[in-house]
Amino acid sequence: MSNFNTYLSPFTWRYGTPAMRRLWSEANKRLLWRQIWSALAEVQSEFGLVTPDQAADLRAHMTEIDLPRALEIEAEIQHDLMAEVRVFADQCRAGGGIIHLGATSMDIEDNADALRLRAALDLLLESLSALLRTLSLLIEKWADTPLMAFTHLQPAEPSTLGYRLALYGQDLLHDYQAINHQRSAVKGKGFKGAVGTSAAYADLIGAANLDEFEQKLSEKLGLPFFPVTSQVYPRKQDYEIISALAGLGASLYKFAFDLRLLQSPPIGELSEPFGEKQVGSSAMPFKRNPIRAEKINSLARYLASLPRLAWDNAAHTLLERTLDDSANRRILLPEAFLAADELLRTASGILSKLRVDEAAIARTLAVYGPFAATERVLMALARAGADRQEMHERLRLLSMKAWEAVRAGEKNPLVEYICREVEITEYLPEGEIRALMAASSQVGNAPEKAKEMAKAIREVVH
Repeated sequence: MSNFNTYLSPFTWRYGTPAMRRLWSEANKRLLWRQIWSALAEVQSEFGLVTPDQAADLRAHMTEIDLPRALEIEAEIQHDLMAEVRVFADQCRAGGGIIHLGATSMDIEDNADALRLRAALDLLLESLSALLRTLSLLIEKWADTPLMAFTHLQPAEPSTLGYRLALYGQDLLHDYQAINHQRSAVKGKGFKGAVGTSAAYADLIGAANLDEFEQKLSEKLGLPFFPVTSQVYPRKQDYEIISALAGLGASLYKFAFDLRLLQSPPIGELSEPFGEKQVGSSAMPFKRNPIRAEKINSLARYLASLPRLAWDNAAHTLLERTLDDSANRRILLPEAFLAADELLRTASGILSKLRVDEAAIARTLAVYGPFAATERVLMALARAGADRQEMHERLRLLSMKAWEAVRAGEKNPLVEYICREVEITEYLPEGEIRALMAASSQVGNAPEKAKEMAKAIREVVH
């Protein structure tokens, strides 16, 4: 149970999934440190630096995390990793004296961070896969449903709901591929010592054995290493990963922002789920605020700010290393992933129970769709031999008259106006005019493209 009498980050208990919180926990970080120390000892035993019994002793006590004792020691010595070394050493009678042999702190910490980054990316990819599968089904379901598309927040031409959803799907599929690329590219520092030259390890096992030594550690940890590092792995890796997460945030932000607009009652075409006992406002009992979409926009703005901090860490690492990235990375890395984690969790909750008001979609289309069809009628009139300029003016005047009726709250009468205009019907019969102005005939290849995108998503995420 959290202690709510002291400051807690909202990521401690409100935002993110338990799995992501566990991954970035202090206990898990120290477990990874111990796993790396154990792997280091096991490889060193192959080179005769430590005994197999000493390495086995570390492995046997690896999970005995004692944070209270480690924090007590850290308060005295002001070094968290060395405090953990001392606790671990006290637990290992045979192997305690050889823990961290030849290593510098970042040989342990940076490899642990790389392992956490990769595991966190795996969690996000799993959640994003599920989100994309849900979205692909919605794209397919609504591929043929016409709606009014908007540009400049003004009614433009008809499209389909599935095609609009496919826009979000295409962006999120790109994010999936970008994040998957970052996951496959994650590398650890390896074991290269204080400035990346592996000098301490060379003293222990000989320079000729360094490549083999590091390769064995790479295989044991299941982690590729950068070939060249300073005291730390290149902080550009953090920047690229967090930028990919921010890109995901941008895609989810657009979806949520659009949803907030569409949930507004004057449009009312889509809405997020609203619980039976959910309270929309403390003052206004009728309110159905889009709080999930608003949360996505709020957290995505925060996530969008983090690549700048990661950029500074990468650019300002003077010479072989400075410590001015250390404190902020304790916040930056976990919170970037927890923010992305919460964005995906919230978006999945919205999409799994997305409310589609087909009556509202049809109502908006009926109001504005006829105006969009006037160009099609104009082209048909010109093909039938009418004077294009004369017909343009007639359609313009009828449209302005219909706009006044719409503004007065009446049903859009434009189709009827056009069908009663003798100068138009002498070129086009009423049935053809009505067919030209039907919304379903104005959506181009939107249904097919939406279905193709749904298929493309499923081919990638299975």
